[in-house]
Amino acid sequence: MILRELKPLDFLKPEELEAIHQAVLTVLGKAGVEFHSQEARDILKKAGARVEGEKVFFPPELVMEQVALAPSEFTLHARNPENNVVIGGDYTVYAPGYGSPYVMDYVQNKRRNATYEDYIAFTKLAGSSENFDVVGGVLVEPNDIHDNLRHAKMLHASVKYTDKCLMGSAMGAKKAQESLEMAGIVFGGIDRVRKNPALISLINTNSPLQFDPRMLGAMMVYARNNQPVIIAALAMTGTTSAVTLAGSLIQQSAEILAGIVFAQLVNPGTPVVFGSASSIVDLRTGSLAIGSPESVKMFSVIAQLARHYGVPSRGGGALTDALIPDSQSGYESMMVLMNTVLSGTNFVLHAAGLLENYMTMSYEKFINDDEMLGMIRNFSGRFPVDDDALALDTMFRVVEGGNFIADEHTFKHMKDMRNPIVSSRQNYASATELTDTAQRAHEYCKQVLQDFQSPPFDEKTEAELNKYIEELG
Repeated sequence: MILRELKPLDFLKPEELEAIHQAVLTVLGKAGVEFHSQEARDILKKAGARVEGEKVFFPPELVMEQVALAPSEFTLHARNPENNVVIGGDYTVYAPGYGSPYVMDYVQNKRRNATYEDYIAFTKLAGSSENFDVVGGVLVEPNDIHDNLRHAKMLHASVKYTDKCLMGSAMGAKKAQESLEMAGIVFGGIDRVRKNPALISLINTNSPLQFDPRMLGAMMVYARNNQPVIIAALAMTGTTSAVTLAGSLIQQSAEILAGIVFAQLVNPGTPVVFGSASSIVDLRTGSLAIGSPESVKMFSVIAQLARHYGVPSRGGGALTDALIPDSQSGYESMMVLMNTVLSGTNFVLHAAGLLENYMTMSYEKFINDDEMLGMIRNFSGRFPVDDDALALDTMFRVVEGGNFIADEHTFKHMKDMRNPIVSSRQNYASATELTDTAQRAHEYCKQVLQDFQSPPFDEKTEAELNKYIEELG
């Protein structure tokens, strides 16, 4: 968790932000949002929304009244209380990849289907680094685990190999309920989880202007149990939203606000995150371009809109359109990641490992992204400007005779600077061999996994989890 000491960038002028806000209310009132769930529509209708078929139309006053009920920040609880995180305010939390069905094989230089072994390995990498605050969810999609057990096995791995905050399944009410019950086993009962939220889930809209029944079912389970939900749009400019950034942002925001209103109607005060994974589309090819500057602009505005509505934001990540962990993957990912702290984004999913839009995870890219996150963590904090840091006495001593390298002040502060994990700072003469960052990351990754030690985990609790999963199968 990073405490940002930099004032967030407001990308839009106040009058531009207000124009988008008013347009969002117009869309919600005149175009409406489709809710593909009778139960959801009944809840919305009872609250005063107009329902025609599956489409729900939102009066502006209903929108603003319900959004005001959502907290501006909240605490997500981890198995180890030292790893609890605050989501909102001046904090930014990071979670690694999510949803990729493929893994890039560095040695073979081609992608393959992701497996449960990959899921465990990426979980260990995230657990080993100080730069990741939340694990779990669909870190990769393990194709070798049957769908009815996949969510449970993934959550079990996240609990066993880390003691950080967790993500739950959003693939329908049943899997959400099972995730909640597993959290109850880990945290000492569902009532305790309700009081101290321990699962955050990703509720995606279905652009344009829809929510599917699986996501709505999961959202109702989590909201009724006071678990936070990230409500995120994945609008694609020119294909599932307007081609202009402003037009796309209006649609995204309408979808997100509709979800926030619904969550508050299910349970007033439900913690929510105003999120987006949206992107422009390269209309020459039809491909997403998530590593584009235009996508970064949209993420910046999403963070600004979230502040306007008084709720935490989600956006960005180590996003790239590159197919391999090359220089393109580095400069695109750094651009998007750096923006998360500059724009004041609170929750960053996909913070490590991604290649090929959102489709592929790479071990080498994960390590390189971890390196960048360490740099960003350092950048986000101010440096001291006190008497000791001003170092006037040191300068005077050196001027009178001496040198900085041997001065006691240098020895006192020699470990203040961040040291990289894979970046090279050697000169040419001292290098034993010339390697690129992917090669160094490949070797570093193997070493981390070889040295990994799981955090302590109560044997009785693990046995109870194993029994629960067996009964699901």
